[in-house]
Amino acid sequence: MAVISRTAAELSAMLGPWQDGRGPLSSALADGIAELIDANMIPAGTALPAQRELARQLGIARGTVTSAYGLLEQRGRLLTRTGSGSRVRAEPSAPGANLTGRLFSFSDESRRRIDLSSGALPASAVAREVMGQIRFDALHDYLPTNGYFPAGLPALRTAIAERLSRDGVATAPDQIVVTSGAQHATSLVFGTYLTAGDEVVVEDPSYRGALETLRTRGARMRSVPFERHGINLPLLEQALAKRPVLAYLQTGVHNPTGLATDPARRRQLASALAGGRTLAVEDCCSYDLTLEGRPGRTLAGLLPDDRLVSIGSLSKLFWGGIRVGWIRTSRSRVRTLLEARKAVDLSTSVIDQLIAVRLLERADEARRERAAMLSVARSIAEGLLHEHLPRWTWPPVDGGAALWIDTGEDAAALAERAKQAGLLISAGPNFSAHGSHRTHLRLPVARDRTTLDRALATIAGLTTDRRR
Repeated sequence: MAVISRTAAELSAMLGPWQDGRGPLSSALADGIAELIDANMIPAGTALPAQRELARQLGIARGTVTSAYGLLEQRGRLLTRTGSGSRVRAEPSAPGANLTGRLFSFSDESRRRIDLSSGALPASAVAREVMGQIRFDALHDYLPTNGYFPAGLPALRTAIAERLSRDGVATAPDQIVVTSGAQHATSLVFGTYLTAGDEVVVEDPSYRGALETLRTRGARMRSVPFERHGINLPLLEQALAKRPVLAYLQTGVHNPTGLATDPARRRQLASALAGGRTLAVEDCCSYDLTLEGRPGRTLAGLLPDDRLVSIGSLSKLFWGGIRVGWIRTSRSRVRTLLEARKAVDLSTSVIDQLIAVRLLERADEARRERAAMLSVARSIAEGLLHEHLPRWTWPPVDGGAALWIDTGEDAAALAERAKQAGLLISAGPNFSAHGSHRTHLRLPVARDRTTLDRALATIAGLTTDRRR
């Protein structure tokens, strides 16, 4: 089996701003690498770069890297052998060690805690109804085939294209690639168009899963603040002047803030992108979750199809258990993506695709249902926040399944204290390429009132004000 390795440049890009200024450099570096290991961004067996090379790349003394590697070996994270370098250990790092990355939310251990770290929603009523009525008579039509449809079932590509066209985004079926969820789509796009060291513009904050994927690709991320009305345009133009390969954006309903880009700002954004060579990758997975129950507006139609790759999913509208997403772009890019996809993943489940066709027939109904459910949940969450944590603030949202809260204190430290108390929350630095938004956290609202009340009461007891 080929040995996985990370170059010094790749590891440096993945680490981002690892120097927190609060302790020895060696400890900070060890902590940064440990986080990458825990999040499986540096898988077991991966060979780390030579100490001298990493020191040169980071601009620090070789002894600092030596000490950091030593600390990681003491913690059980690395295995170092003379002549073979240092590799990530294959066994668990230490008794009771926890996965702290985004996927912890979907692990068995997370289910033994109150988990507010994920904004994933339960199945909608529409999904429950449709799934209960499913008969797989249509499956018989596909049994004589080999079952592999790299671009997706023709019926589903047509259904997605028709849905997007009804939403105001004129789309033909051959502009669609069906994927096994949005994360698969994101990984496929980044893997096709990026190599290690390429520069990518990202909003700050941004979707955690995309940032983690970019780190694994060794991308150099340039952050541009996302504000109340959309991305900061002057800073974006400065970033685009550096000719980044990609710009990863969310203008419909933004995750994690729940804000939507103003129409005027969206047009200005499209104009700025049109003047260069940067490929826009727009994540549209939350655009179904508007307050009004209508789809949000995106960059589609404001940029030529060949300059825009849009990513969509059924997970937020219907249920994450239906592993169906898609990519919408020009026909030429579809061909490129299909060639890349065949080398990794031949097809999305035919059964899931047939279910998706049925679900899309009721997309409008599902949007209204989600809007009503989230409106009630948001009202309950805000009431409990005012009761337990009256000093916390958050902007009025345009949609989404969470609140982006400014706690006024170190939310990352608060999250660590909460974890020790059996409560998982996601602090602002998780949503930033460079660890900013230190005082923020994302609070998912789709939890039952009792659980949320207990969780916020616990957090209130852990805040700086209560601890004094």
